[in-house]
Amino acid sequence: MNTRRTLVAAALAGLALIGFAGTAQAQGEPLRVATDATFPPMEFVENGKRTGFDVELVEAIGKTLGRKIEWIDIDFKGLVPGLISKRFDMAVSGIYITDERKKVVDFTVPYYAGGLVVMVKDGNTAIKTPADINGKKVSVQVGTKSVAYTKEKFPQVQLMEVEKNQEMFNLVDIGRADAAVTGKPAAYQYVRTRGGLKVLPEQITTEEYGMAIRKDTPELTKAVNGAIAKLKADGTYAQIEKKWFSANAK
Repeated sequence: MNTRRTLVAAALAGLALIGFAGTAQAQGEPLRVATDATFPPMEFVENGKRTGFDVELVEAIGKTLGRKIEWIDIDFKGLVPGLISKRFDMAVSGIYITDERKKVVDFTVPYYAGGLVVMVKDGNTAIKTPADINGKKVSVQVGTKSVAYTKEKFPQVQLMEVEKNQEMFNLVDIGRADAAVTGKPAAYQYVRTRGGLKVLPEQITTEEYGMAIRKDTPELTKAVNGAIAKLKADGTYAQIEKKWFSANAK
């Protein structure tokens, strides 16, 4: 991040945090955050403990705001209805910002860009960009957007459709497929935990994640946006991102 952007982010963070600190509920009250911890590396349970990119980022936001995070586990489909019914203050669970969802809840600024990516075996020099998969054998998981999107955008690809994510990765690992097209979180989770493959830096698609907040608490949305800006400005966000979304992270 360049100096100019860093200074702007820090200024915005300070203004937002000052505004929120002046509200009645700013200090001391737990921030109730709902998640479906079944989506590594965003949020999942490991060794009996909730962890992941979203979890660490929310905990950092809570620390910045001076509020303890009170986690509430719920199925993904119940996140928006539960938020609207005031069961919790915020929902964070790898939620894409969509026009349909924005009709009923507010979102923070986008805090991470998901989407589809290409994975290849370590050492593969023939595929450097997504365009290079044309004419190659590419594994995809049936029933996912990877199938139709790859067919449409890369018509010369030889698709190898499999039932499970693990099968898709295995085909690349053993050399039966030249590449795999999958969602960014799943790709980096495999690299982080297994290795042997790498994720191309250029994404195929980009879809942005946001933290969902009720429309009747705009001061909370403002405060969380300020906290995110502060965490980006002071380097905390970059550290968390590197841990969970780095080709070298283990």
